[in-house]
Amino acid sequence: MERTYLLPLLLTTLVYSSLGHRGGRSPSASLSISPDRSQFLEYMSFSLSCEAQGSSTGWRLKRYTATVKQSESGVDWGFNQSNYVIKTAKTSDSGVYWCESGSGEHSNAVNITVHGGAVILESPTLPVTEDDSVTLRCKYQATPSELTADFYKDGSLIRTETTGQMTIPAVSKSDEGLYKCNNSEGESPVSWMTVTGWSSASLSISPDRSQFLEYKSVSLSCEVQVSSARWRLKRYTVTGVDWGFNHGSKYVIKTAKTSDSGVYWCESRSGQCSNAVNITVHGGAVILESPALPVTEGDSVTLRCRHEDKKTKDTSSNFTADFYKDGSLIRTETTGQMTIPAVSKSDEGLYKCNNSEGESPESWMTVTGPGPVRSKSLSRLLCSLLVVSLYLLVTIVLLVKCRRRRAQGEIRVPRKTREDQPGDSLYLSTIKMI
Repeated sequence: MERTYLLPLLLTTLVYSSLGHRGGRSPSASLSISPDRSQFLEYMSFSLSCEAQGSSTGWRLKRYTATVKQSESGVDWGFNQSNYVIKTAKTSDSGVYWCESGSGEHSNAVNITVHGGAVILESPTLPVTEDDSVTLRCKYQATPSELTADFYKDGSLIRTETTGQMTIPAVSKSDEGLYKCNNSEGESPVSWMTVTGWSSASLSISPDRSQFLEYKSVSLSCEVQVSSARWRLKRYTVTGVDWGFNHGSKYVIKTAKTSDSGVYWCESRSGQCSNAVNITVHGGAVILESPALPVTEGDSVTLRCRHEDKKTKDTSSNFTADFYKDGSLIRTETTGQMTIPAVSKSDEGLYKCNNSEGESPESWMTVTGPGPVRSKSLSRLLCSLLVVSLYLLVTIVLLVKCRRRRAQGEIRVPRKTREDQPGDSLYLSTIKMI
């Protein structure tokens, strides 16, 4: 019976590992689960949702289940929506869930167990961050966890709690592992708890410009994968680091002033820093609208020489403008804007512009290399894993049969006697070599 479970279990583990521990850039969507647990009792409810950075329209939930019958295990391609509520969970709902886009990108994966027994371990299914407080509860059916419970990590008893729950005040990487619990009513399944380091953050700016006219608005935000609670916006102005600038992880400058000019970044409690953005608020009439964030090689970039009428406060770029890079004139445009169709590393540098109304400050434009190639479609990955696993299974079966036949062949061969013909010795040697 154990061999029947081997292949589905192996595939599920491989899929979960490949989804949850991918390298490269961060996924464009994340799968969330509410409540955040990895185990549920039958007939309980939980919801899953694909949360994309832009819109979740192109993302769909997928799941991989490994049931008792091998023919019933595999990817549930009919499970096709971005949000799903399981109102009355069943053991057949156990499996690995993830979000997948039409182009084959996929999110983090969540491993869910719906248990038909009486006891489950309530532990977070999503990764927890170092220093977070984590509470594990040994739950008996739908009643409060007030039974004395033993908690195990990686198969070893670590604690016995009379309240039925165990708290780790400040979780660390060493707390990562496989947990389970038991009490007088039974034992829970095992669940893996992942502990991650503090996530790196990136500073975003909207609109994406490095220069602003006075009294315009600009918003800054620390974008973090897990939680932005530990990150704070910082800024450096001509007077030095503004330590009094304490607006959390998001800040909107509604009416910008020249004193808001400076370098902005996100910083964690432990001193980790994000990318920095240099913002110039200009008191004059002309600015250069250029991207504050790095642009990728091959992208199309448009620079605009924008002028503001000080009386009407209307802005326009419909003036003939000269564009400079690193102090040298590179182009004159009658429309007041210059487009680089496919930007390259050689376009990186210090830009400014001027027109009949004045000259803009200088701004640096950063050009980065092309992003990593998108990962292959998960469907192709699963097909490859299935083919390889079946091939290995068939190979093992054939090897076992071959060994049995060889053993039987050696037993059935009679001993050599004096009456045997001279050619019998060669015959016996040939059989043993086969």
